[in-house]
Amino acid sequence: MAFASLTFPAMTTPPESGPTLDAASPLPPDIPAADEPTKVPLAIEDWLTVIIMGSLALITFANVLVRYFTDSSFAWTEEFSVFLMIMLAMVAGCGAVARDRHIRIEYFSESGSMARRKRLAQFGALMIALLFTLIGTLSLRMVWDDYRFEETTPGIGLPAWWYSIWLPIVSFAIALRAVGLMIRRGRKTTYGTDKKNNNSSSKGDAQ
Repeated sequence: MAFASLTFPAMTTPPESGPTLDAASPLPPDIPAADEPTKVPLAIEDWLTVIIMGSLALITFANVLVRYFTDSSFAWTEEFSVFLMIMLAMVAGCGAVARDRHIRIEYFSESGSMARRKRLAQFGALMIALLFTLIGTLSLRMVWDDYRFEETTPGIGLPAWWYSIWLPIVSFAIALRAVGLMIRRGRKTTYGTDKKNNNSSSKGDAQ
């Protein structure tokens, strides 16, 4: 008894809507890079964030182990943790300013003519620069007072200016990043159009 050979069509998955961006499909050339080129590498903020996050994780994990096995804790590490969390917020804010990821109302920042969007972007960067320049300048007096009066931390008695000295340093760094962003936005001639072009192209691919 002969059996007829049957052939079945290959199983295929339906195509997904929109552009496919994975390891099998390279990034299209019309999509801009994630970070704009800067004179000071953005990897500085990235690596500092990684180091601070790792230090916080190690301190917390060590506290858990000591508390579990010895019924005590590293209470003196609390001021280190607080300092590292403040530094994490400041360093991450510096990277956000450099990448132009600060909070804004897109209804105003992404509407209107290109000249209007450019002026708003420069105005926002200028306000950030002025704010953190003021914070850095005022915090210098606090650092000087901590050093002059020999203030110490309540936890382990370290000089308080060892911690407070980083506030003006990072504040001035954020101000410089904002100035750099303002300069780049002044030179850019297609501000706000790349995002709209990408959105329109993705809608066309989905249709």
